[in-house]
Amino acid sequence: MKLQSRSMISQTVSEKQIKVLFFGATADATQMREMKLAIAPNTRAKDVLEKIVNDFPALKNHKLLIAVNQEYAKDDLVLHDGDEVAIFTAVSGG
Repeated sequence: MKLQSRSMISQTVSEKQIKVLFFGATADATQMREMKLAIAPNTRAKDVLEKIVNDFPALKNHKLLIAVNQEYAKDDLVLHDGDEVAIFTAVSGG
């Protein structure tokens, strides 16, 4: 299975762009490792997560975590132009 990148281009100047990364089961469910996503001002981490789950319904069956710029993020974190958002499943180890 080949994972692809996808770009969502916005026509609106006021929108900003972020990079969304997928790891593990989320990469399998989306069939890609990364995508570009246009966001409006004041978009929060949970808004992006909701959009991704709506676009990829297979993710509804997973407990998802989100990190912004390589740090775990709270749902209400406001995203900025150029942010890197990672979406992944909880991992347990022993």
